[in-house]
Amino acid sequence: MQQTAATGRTEMRPVKYHYADSFWCTYLVSVFAASIAETVTYPLDLTKTRLQIQGEAAAAAVDAEGALKYRGMFATATGIIREEGALKLWQGITPALYRHLVYSGVRIVTYDALRKKLRNGKESFSLWQSALSGVGAGALAQWLASPADLVKVHVQMEGKRRALGLEPRVHSAAHAFREIVSRGGVFGLWKGSVPNVQRAALVNLGDLTTYDTVKHFIMHKTGLPDCHLVHIMSSICAGLVAATMGTPADVVKTRIMNQPTDASGKGLLYKGSIDCLQQTIGKEGFFALYKGFLPVWIRMAPWSLTFWLSFEQIRASLGASGY
Repeated sequence: MQQTAATGRTEMRPVKYHYADSFWCTYLVSVFAASIAETVTYPLDLTKTRLQIQGEAAAAAVDAEGALKYRGMFATATGIIREEGALKLWQGITPALYRHLVYSGVRIVTYDALRKKLRNGKESFSLWQSALSGVGAGALAQWLASPADLVKVHVQMEGKRRALGLEPRVHSAAHAFREIVSRGGVFGLWKGSVPNVQRAALVNLGDLTTYDTVKHFIMHKTGLPDCHLVHIMSSICAGLVAATMGTPADVVKTRIMNQPTDASGKGLLYKGSIDCLQQTIGKEGFFALYKGFLPVWIRMAPWSLTFWLSFEQIRASLGASGY
């Protein structure tokens, strides 16, 4: 602990190199914190995915069988519990946790590495540098984690098909993985990776950049220490900005990844992310891009809060410096 004479602010200062500040410790702590956040908020992610899929061409045949279209967030969640059971709110969580083994670890350590590189030993870190680091970290992490994300979306949608008496396309995460590879080869695992990466870049621009910028702004302007109150305020802002920037790309990503494919793994509904964007706006209007915004925001807010509080607390307990 060190107190500055100018502001009287108490800050965490690393006196010497500590193992908790190492690459691998930071990586593992971020994965563990993300797993906690994912488990707590996963039902909201499932609700969001089901809500976004409704109204698209891939669901037209399903909706014709009697599914209620354009249900709200609460109605969708209660419908899942009533029609499929409460535990189905966590359907697909296994590949979601696998995803964070790659995604959360890579995004945090990459952002930290880029931040140190751009700072070049200086204390100041401008907004554009933080934005560039957030976009780069999010894009790289999501591209590497795209296969797990694709499997997760396929598993999430099976509960709805089974509830309507339709033949399931996949039976488990492992089965979904094999089916994707058999239809599209190894590269089929990256179907939808472009909108996926675009979404992650925008989300991390909102999450990492906003959290880092707001946290240090609050500490600088108010004199508050690196404490839970600062983490809570920063994470709330980060969740809101991330949801606002990432929802349109999330809708496009989900629809591309959920569309049926031919024998070669080529999508039958959309040629790509631009085509999906144009069809969505043309058929359903601009605000269809924000379908599921409420569950996205409501999920991102507690996810961001849980993640950053867990991440900062675990690091502090290990003796690491403030992130």
